[in-house]
Amino acid sequence: MEASRRAAVRGPTFIRLLARLADADAAPDAQPLSDRLSQWIEWTQTLALSAALDGAPAVAGFGAAGTVQAEADECARVRRMLAAAIDGDRAFAPPRAGAGAAAARSAATVEDTGDYPFFRQRYLALQQTLEAGAGRLRERLRERLTVASPGLARLAALDAVMERALGRRERSLLGAAPALLGRRFERLRQRAQDAADGGEPDRETWLARFRTDMREALHAELDLRLQPSQGLLDALRARAND
Repeated sequence: MEASRRAAVRGPTFIRLLARLADADAAPDAQPLSDRLSQWIEWTQTLALSAALDGAPAVAGFGAAGTVQAEADECARVRRMLAAAIDGDRAFAPPRAGAGAAAARSAATVEDTGDYPFFRQRYLALQQTLEAGAGRLRERLRERLTVASPGLARLAALDAVMERALGRRERSLLGAAPALLGRRFERLRQRAQDAADGGEPDRETWLARFRTDMREALHAELDLRLQPSQGLLDALRARAND
């Protein structure tokens, strides 16, 4: 029964993963996307959207397929860099003995207490890294679209407006992840204590499970944050192939 309820959860991998971590039975939202957007976008922002849709900016000539390949390479590079930042974070790879006094103190704090605040701080720091890296890539691609064609320049303007309009909502939704992970952390710890039946719980096992969950959540968030850039790249590639 539990597995069948999980299968009912729809949406991006990030949303489905958080639903699983929260042990949530997330029913599909029947409200149309247009209605949702009308709630999230302020009326003043609709004016900017209208201007972006109606505008016909002048553009310079577009560079050729080599430019598209360069942007595809940059997208791949940014993805690798941000994925490496996640996997290499000390939340997932505690420093080894002899790695330095400050690093050793950080690792000891986690291993000795098993408290969640350390992981929360690391998640928030990595979220900032992902937001900055994905944001710079998105801006770079918009600049390329601006000089590609009038239609792509309009798409770039529209994307910029949508980013501003939905940015607050996006940060609010993504900001819920640390709290959900915190509850997951406590559940795993409690289950380990219950399974120990009065003895010493196997802390390393449940902490390893939590680290895996946290890493998966961050990689899913990375995919989510890079979706707009992937869409811009696809539009650029389609134009080059015309």
